[in-house]
Parts: sequence; structure tokens; C-alpha cells
Amino acid sequence: MMSWILLATLGQFLNAIVAIIDKYIVSDERAMPRPFVYAFYSCLLTGAWLGIYIFGFIPGLAEKGFPTLTDVKPPTLTVVAMSFLAAYTFFFALVSMFEALRRADASMVMPVIGSVSALSAFGLSYAFLDTTLSDTFIIGVVLLAVGTMLVAQNLPKSDTVLQVTHAGLFFALHAITMKGLFNETNFNDGFFWSRVAFMLFALSLLLVPAYLQKIKTETGNASKRTGGIILLNKVLAGVAAFLLLKATDLGEVSVVQSLDGLKFVFILIISAVFAHWLPESVTGRDPRPQTFFRNLLYVAVIVVGYIVLFV
Repeated sequence: MMSWILLATLGQFLNAIVAIIDKYIVSDERAMPRPFVYAFYSCLLTGAWLGIYIFGFIPGLAEKGFPTLTDVKPPTLTVVAMSFLAAYTFFFALVSMFEALRRADASMVMPVIGSVSALSAFGLSYAFLDTTLSDTFIIGVVLLAVGTMLVAQNLPKSDTVLQVTHAGLFFALHAITMKGLFNETNFNDGFFWSRVAFMLFALSLLLVPAYLQKIKTETGNASKRTGGIILLNKVLAGVAAFLLLKATDLGEVSVVQSLDGLKFVFILIISAVFAHWLPESVTGRDPRPQTFFRNLLYVAVIVVGYIVLFV
């Protein structure tokens, strides 16, 4: 019954690796494209996940959970609308997140976004999905959200509060929309049409001359090395997103969103284990005792929240 929590856990482990690479990209002004352009390519590259349906034709893989085209049906108006709403909310959540990362350190931006997203998804799931969580799930979600907030070294300044809040809210709206889409149809059908919508939404931006020029300019300025790193990162992000969406389909969307806190525990572990090979801008090494105890506190709260989910 709890296999969806384990799927989400694996997805958050991959997201931790993605976040470390993102932090490297963000820390290098020459590597980081403008938020709008980075969000454009992030949405466009999700279309590549349509290729996963090819594996459904290989005997035995469909039974193991690989999507298959036999479950894909012509979309209804509701499916089309929800697919494009998912694309819209995801795109502008990314724009706000990357804009916030330009203005403030990732260590204060990402935890607050994760916490806002978890609490927003918790409220929205009650409002739109008629979700009823058990007492232990509610306690787990709250502990995970609080633990995620504690990761932030400082709260964002006034000039980034709007971007951080907007990003968290829109990530929650995206998750709720995807859950509603899966409820409306099924995972294989909903995943297919949402990826098509992501691609079409991104390509539609090229019809606006100002957007087209911005994308062409930023793309031309990017080096091949930067492009390769971003492409690898988006592949990992795509795998993580697929696992999290599958967990969302099988379980409770608010719980899946709250598990974002695990990402920061994994980041701490990866940074500690591979500190010798990773640049300081990525690991954020800080030997001060207060930093150690703050890390210990948020790890303890998040781990307790995670364990409570299985009680």
C-alpha cells in the first residue's frame, strides 16, 4: 500500500542530485540562462518523455508499469484543458523559482518553496479533490513541511518573497492539476497528453516575437558544455518527475508534495560523502557548530515526519 511513498522517496533522491547540479549552474552567471529561457527548455524537454511509450511494446515491460499507447485515447475537452493548465502552472512556477534563485541563495529559496508547495497542496487537495487524510498522514505532512522550512538559513527578503510564494503555490497547483487529470482518465493517458501539452505550450511561446528573440539570444550565448550539463540535469529531473507523478497517481498528492523535504536530507548526505570532489559553491561547507545543530534539527524533524507516514 505504501509503495507510492517509496516511489516518491526515490524521486526525491534524484531531485537532490538535480538540485546540486542546479546549484552549480545557478552559481555560475555564465552558465545560467535567463529564468524564462531555462523554463522554456525545461518544458520543451519534457516532450522527450513521450519516447517512454515505445518500451510498452516490449513484451513484459507493460506489466512492470511502463506506459503503453494502448491506454491512450483521444482527449476530451476536460483532459485538454487540464493538460494545458498543468503546463501553464509548471512553466510559471519554474520562471518564479529561477528568478528567486537569481536574487537570493538557493539555501533559503528552495526550502521555502518546498514548504509553501506542501502546505498549499494540503489545502488545495481538500478544496478540489475531496481528499481526506488520516491523522498520522496529517501529522507527517505538517512535520515534513516544518522540517523543510527549517532548512532555510534565513527567510527570503522582501524582493524575493513574491517569487518564492508564487513558485510554491504554482508547483502545488501543478501537482493538484496532475492528480485531477489522472482521476479524470488514467495515468498512461494523462501522462501522455500532459507531455504533449507541455511541448505545445513551450512551442507556442515562439510565436511571440519578443519571446522568440529572447530564446534565440540566450541559446546562442550558451556553451556546448553548459548545454550538455543542463540536458543531463533535465534527463534526471524527468526521471524524478515521472516517479513523483506515478506516486501522485497511486497515493495522496499532498503527502507526495510534502516529501520534498527528503530532498534536503539527501543533499546533505551527498554533499558530505562527496565533499572532496564537489566544488565549495555546491556543498556549502560550513564548520560552525550552530550550522551542524541546525542541520541536525531539520533532519530529525523531516525523518520523524517520514516515519510517521508508515505508522
